[in-house]
Formats: sequence, C-alpha cells, structure tokens
Amino acid sequence: MKDFKKYYIIPAPPEDVYLALTNEATIMLWTGDQATFVPEPNVEFSLWDGSIVGRNLELEPNKKLVQQWYFGEEETENPSIVTLKLHLHNQGTSLEVRQTNIPDEEYHDLVEGWTHEYIGSLVDFYTE
Repeated sequence: MKDFKKYYIIPAPPEDVYLALTNEATIMLWTGDQATFVPEPNVEFSLWDGSIVGRNLELEPNKKLVQQWYFGEEETENPSIVTLKLHLHNQGTSLEVRQTNIPDEEYHDLVEGWTHEYIGSLVDFYTE
C-alpha cells in the first residue's frame, strides 16, 4: 500500500471549487460523465460513471472533503482515504490532495488519474 500527496492550483475561489466537488450537477459538468453525489457524511457516491466509488466521511464547507474510495475488497480491510483540503491562493485555490492506502498495483494509474483526469478536468472547467 502506498500514499499520495500533492498540491494543485485551481483558478477559482475555494467556494466554487468546493461546489464543483460536492454538487452532483456541477460534478457532471466538469467530468463530462454520470455522477451520483449527495454532500452528506456516510453517503456513498459514484463519479465518472462508476470509475470512482466510495463513501463521504466528512464535509467541511469550502474547506475540506474526506472520502473513502473503494478498491474491490480492499475497502473493508485497509480503507483508502482521500482528503481534499482547499486553501485560498492568490491564483484561486490551492487544492491539497492526500490519498492513503492505495494498492500498489493501482498506484501509478491513480496518480496519473489525479493529475490528468480529475484535476485536469477541474482546471479545464474553470479556464475554458
């Protein structure tokens, strides 16, 4: 199991980025795919038409989102926890991404996915 942590700059204020991460309709706009999301703790979600599934653990409006992401059977034994922290930045939002307990065989693809698909799509949403 591996951990990942990186900061990304999103050209929008934290309030807008939080909305993009937690509002089902807005999620579908920036991902371009189906999503099921209710911004409440202990509610399961699905992003990118089921490519990412998990459960919301903690939501702190405009500041933090903590989720458990599922990887097959791994979610019960060693949960992979994703923490997204939003920090005000002079260019918009510094989004701190931290994910723990990533299965070794998923690590490379997951890191690429964070940078190119997840964050890339979010940045494109605010710059296009």
